[in-house]
Amino acid sequence: MRLTLRAKLFVVLLIITGAVVAGMLAVMQWSFERGFVSLVEARQQAQVKAVITRLADEYVAAGGWQRLRDDRARWAHLLFTSRPGSHDRAPRWLGRALSGPPHQWPPHRGRAGARGGPPGDSRHAGPARGAPLEFRLMLLDADRRLLFGEAARLADAELKPIMAAGATVGWLAVLPGPAIDELADIRFVARQRQTFVVIAAAMVLLAAALALPLAGAMTRRVREITGAARALASGQFDTRVAVTSGDELGQLARDVNELAKALARTEQGRRQWVADISHELRTPLAVLRGELEALQDGVRPLTMAAIDSLHADTLRLHRLVDDLNDLAMSDLGALSYRKTAVEPLAILREDLAALAGEFADRQIDVTLEPAPGPSLRINGDSGRLSQLFRNLLTNTLRYTDVGGRLVIRAGRSGDRLQLVFSDTAPGVPADDLPQLFERFHRVDASRNRASGGAGLGLAICRSIVEAHDGSITATASALGGLSILIDLPLLP
Repeated sequence: MRLTLRAKLFVVLLIITGAVVAGMLAVMQWSFERGFVSLVEARQQAQVKAVITRLADEYVAAGGWQRLRDDRARWAHLLFTSRPGSHDRAPRWLGRALSGPPHQWPPHRGRAGARGGPPGDSRHAGPARGAPLEFRLMLLDADRRLLFGEAARLADAELKPIMAAGATVGWLAVLPGPAIDELADIRFVARQRQTFVVIAAAMVLLAAALALPLAGAMTRRVREITGAARALASGQFDTRVAVTSGDELGQLARDVNELAKALARTEQGRRQWVADISHELRTPLAVLRGELEALQDGVRPLTMAAIDSLHADTLRLHRLVDDLNDLAMSDLGALSYRKTAVEPLAILREDLAALAGEFADRQIDVTLEPAPGPSLRINGDSGRLSQLFRNLLTNTLRYTDVGGRLVIRAGRSGDRLQLVFSDTAPGVPADDLPQLFERFHRVDASRNRASGGAGLGLAICRSIVEAHDGSITATASALGGLSILIDLPLLP
């Protein structure tokens, strides 16, 4: 049978409570019995001292032990009336305890215990074990001759002197026995044990009554979070969980809400991505279709110029598809990189040389300020780095005004290579700078020319830089245009 989380929590709480209550019960019983035994032992010691005092007075009053020896009833009465709180009144079973031979003391179990003696002594084998303190006392004279008692048990007894007029006139022998020997004490201890057990059972039942709703409350929050997770898995990204506490469950609810927001943004981005791709592909296809239909209808003559225009549109569409493929492969982590130790500045110089004619046509002055010192190398893919640099250089060619300027500064900061591409006007509004590397993002300012691309070039640049464990950021240039900062890790 599969237990639910609520049942598991209930069982765990109940087991913990039961263990704590059982431990408390054991400690309470041990503490109570230890304290009660100490109290009873102190009371018995006081009773023994009272018996010794009474015996000393008896010895002085009678001038010896003969009167007490000849009167067993007097001996028994003296013992029982020495008990604290007796008020000189003997117990009802005193008469039954006097049965037997005149000088035999304590009474045997068969005579005292079975014939009305205290029930406590019937639990033990001998006449002293389990008997009240009075049945465990024996009297000896000054020469240690037995007056009341059994010689066979004298070896187990503790002798206490009886003093009169500064001399030892006798001995009181105390036989060993349990500390709790009175019927009332035994019943009191039994009642306390029963009370402790009842209290412990009541505590466990109360804990069970409290643990059940507590487990239900805790699992209710878990069920809410589980339901939200299922809703998110089914595509309901507007699902939210109410945060009602600051504990771990509250933090989990906040995390689920943040996950829902992230999934919603991802879904929105996916839909926007599909819409942007459709739009970007529709435009060149519509142009191609229009030109072809014009040629078919004879509106436009089939000349080499028309064929070159169709070829140019096809090349633009091909570049767009290639860019989309690069971004898709980068998202999947499948974009191929063959990294070796390369010099980025050498690659950059080659790209500048390849595009020198185009920069000259637009009268854009290009300045490269490399860092002094030894060559700077990184672990990178030369082909992808060339793609990165050419995208940035092409952006300058497309958007910078004729007669402008491009300054490229290369520097070293610790173990990092920093490349800064700064061009002249026009610039990019500050609100558009954070989104400049997003796919299909276009600036609605003067840099958005008819010659602009699909808005994928800088997105591809970011993917290449991040694949090289670097970062790329855009800021306003001091020259009036755009400044792109690339930070890449250097090889040792």
